[in-house]
Amino acid sequence: MLFPTLAFGVFFLFVYFVAWSLDRENGRRKLFLLLASWFFYAQWDWRFVGLLIASAVLNWAIAALIARKMEREGAEARRAWLVGLGVAVNLLILGFFKYYGFFVQEAGELLARFGWERDLPLLQIVLPVGISFFTFQGISYVVDVHRGKTPPAKSLLDVMLLMSFFPHLVAGPIVRASDLLPQFDRTPRLTREMATHGLLLIVWGLFKKTVIASELSIHLVDPVFFDPSAYSAIDVAAAVYGYAIQIYCDFSAYSDIAIGVAALLGYSFPRNFDQPYRASSMQQFWRRWHISLSSWLRDYLYVPLGGGRKGLIASCVNVFITMVLGGLWHGAALTFLAWGALHGGVQVIERLGREAFGGRRVIHPAIGVLVTFHIVCLGWILFRAESFELAMAMLEGLTRAGPVQMLTPLLLGLIIAGLAMHWLPPRAVEGLAERLKTAPAITLGLLIGAAILLVEAVRPEGVAPFIYFQF
Repeated sequence: MLFPTLAFGVFFLFVYFVAWSLDRENGRRKLFLLLASWFFYAQWDWRFVGLLIASAVLNWAIAALIARKMEREGAEARRAWLVGLGVAVNLLILGFFKYYGFFVQEAGELLARFGWERDLPLLQIVLPVGISFFTFQGISYVVDVHRGKTPPAKSLLDVMLLMSFFPHLVAGPIVRASDLLPQFDRTPRLTREMATHGLLLIVWGLFKKTVIASELSIHLVDPVFFDPSAYSAIDVAAAVYGYAIQIYCDFSAYSDIAIGVAALLGYSFPRNFDQPYRASSMQQFWRRWHISLSSWLRDYLYVPLGGGRKGLIASCVNVFITMVLGGLWHGAALTFLAWGALHGGVQVIERLGREAFGGRRVIHPAIGVLVTFHIVCLGWILFRAESFELAMAMLEGLTRAGPVQMLTPLLLGLIIAGLAMHWLPPRAVEGLAERLKTAPAITLGLLIGAAILLVEAVRPEGVAPFIYFQF
């Protein structure tokens, strides 16, 4: 069930009216939202609802045991053992479904090189949609309870809803327990500002996904990445820039709609994108791109590795490891590892450069933005390509002369529009919501309705799944 579809619209209207009819019965409201979330998830594969439930029960039980041990003196070792167990089991679930086939295949090829060919058990495993997001959610909950950053949930229902809440279930943002559990404890209220902001985010997300991302994907990115040898340098370059805009519009659209849907139900999600292509360094890029993931990697991987506490070299090693593992999180392929290594390596160079020049800026911010954007685009080639061979073919295509076949004025305009979004006033949607919150309800309704009809009129037919569903 995809957000920009009639089926989801009908589902959400039903959830919206029933949820607010239970606004004075918070326990029943949460139970209803949980059942609705399981129904939403079951539209992909009902069998994995059981996995979702089992994961929630596991993390609730381990966090409860950790909290109980915290009340006893001298139980630090047992708490450490429990949190290690919780993290390990979550990673085992993620690793089995997401990486089993990759590692078995790589192991088989490695054995064959040494003449030790073996028939390894290669299973056909279906990847549960959103498994990376809800396992990371579970890990952060267990670790935060252990660190004392959040108290354990008051009930199993709250943990189940934390991990299953349908707006962020399949593609984030990764909402921390410390952000969402306190909201579950109190009966939500829908203010005029929340409603206006939520509706504007939903419309903005629909536009980015169904108009810009879909048009670029269908008519430029997919054909060129399928066979780059058939196209000239201008088309290949346009496809690279087009994919940079497509993935931004696609993923930020999902986050916008998720935040908007949650707001209409009375809950607040954190911002997940902040104009990433105006970043003047790779470190700044990761403070603006997929913020919930980058902050998760920082708090639960980079900091436990030692962060920057042990000096510059250790800091560089830790950030490189963090980014390589972040690349592996995105997919079981060597191209994703290379993508993570590129981002990690550039951040290492940036850190060494800052140290060498005493923290002073050595290039103009505008040049930094231009350089960072093109390094990111180079990474997107690895991210989008299905193999190293295809990535190399894309790079070779950047030097190939020939006629322009794919790039049209419309596609060029969409690429420029996608880049121009990054130079709008910061938090422009929030500013517009502030201005419109005092408008009469009928006026606001007509404006939102007209915007949705306009998006529907100009978007291509059909809706492709969001890119991050595969992660």
